[in-house]
Amino acid sequence: MTHPTVPESSLYDPFDTVVQDNPYPAYARLRAEHPVYWTAASNTWVLSRHADVEAALLDPGTYSSASGIFPTPAGMEMTELFLPMMIMTDPPRHSQLRALVSKGFTARRIASMEPVVTAIATELVQGFVQAGACDLVAELAGPLPAMVIADLLGVPREDRAQFRQWSSLLVQADPVRDQASAGLAAAASLYDYFKGFIAQRHKEPRNDLISALVEAKVDGQRLTEEELLGFCLLLLVAGHETTTNLLANSAVILAQHPAARERLARHPELLPGAVEELLRFDSPVQGLSRALTRDVTIHGTTMPAGDTVLLLFGSANRDERIFWAADRFDIDREPEHHLAFGRGIHFCLGAALARLETRVALEVLLRTCPEWEVDEGRSRRLRSGPIRGYLALPMHWSPRC
Repeated sequence: MTHPTVPESSLYDPFDTVVQDNPYPAYARLRAEHPVYWTAASNTWVLSRHADVEAALLDPGTYSSASGIFPTPAGMEMTELFLPMMIMTDPPRHSQLRALVSKGFTARRIASMEPVVTAIATELVQGFVQAGACDLVAELAGPLPAMVIADLLGVPREDRAQFRQWSSLLVQADPVRDQASAGLAAAASLYDYFKGFIAQRHKEPRNDLISALVEAKVDGQRLTEEELLGFCLLLLVAGHETTTNLLANSAVILAQHPAARERLARHPELLPGAVEELLRFDSPVQGLSRALTRDVTIHGTTMPAGDTVLLLFGSANRDERIFWAADRFDIDREPEHHLAFGRGIHFCLGAALARLETRVALEVLLRTCPEWEVDEGRSRRLRSGPIRGYLALPMHWSPRC
């Protein structure tokens, strides 16, 4: 099939650095003029309106995850990076796996982790507060979720730094800039490590999530080694890279909105709602892909079976049809319709943990050094398609903090 073109064929490409720096003007054009858009550069359709994105997320039978969830430039293939993961499966297998792993993410278990998260966040902030400056990604936003997920998995603390390096290389691998090989190498290193880790847990089970997965059965059968390795990689990478980016994005937004930041410092009880608005306003995962199992016609345009569709969460969360003054950051908003964590069967399993870590980290920052400024001129953005965040985020604050 010959795919359509529009007069401005470069209106949107998730790998365009101009778009990555500020995708929201392009999103507004997409929603208004091209709600079903074909980008040849990434060989994918793009859905940008909230109603369309949500409907797709709620229809996994049509919008399949089994062929991969990450968009790639035309002519490139990145699915080789991954062994089978729950996030890349469809029912019924997805339902079986989700029921199993969700036992490790119960609301009670996540809530019980707050003292540990608070202690880690406090220790990290105390390590740089007297200097009056830090790289937030390197010194808080990166280490905090890595340390928390490592504890949850049962990974030894002495391996945390290596894990952070591997997972960062994997997520930051940009195929447009010939970094796919670094991602492949990082994935291979993670898989090799976890093979030994899983073998050890088979012999000596412990009170951690990996031991539980090793012992678990689905319909009377244990998980295969490939499924176990896929779980490990998913929990490690998704378990802390999303939170890292959410924390960094939040620090920038609050620096740009000092009145809201001051109010949160005085009223930390407002932080849970503020975290939801931060998720809506600048989602760390701007979108994920699906593959069509049948022809779908939306807004007069037919997308054929077999094609890839990029579902833009970040655009949906700025859709003026759903959110009043959608481009305004407002901590009093009740953005219960945001799609930052997806919707339906693939709703982010670690959403409660990400919310907890972000709320706690911001509370510690606001209590310790509430008037930080971001040196955006020295910051470095993450270049990984629709994953939005920072590689480096220099900040400084008044000596009195």
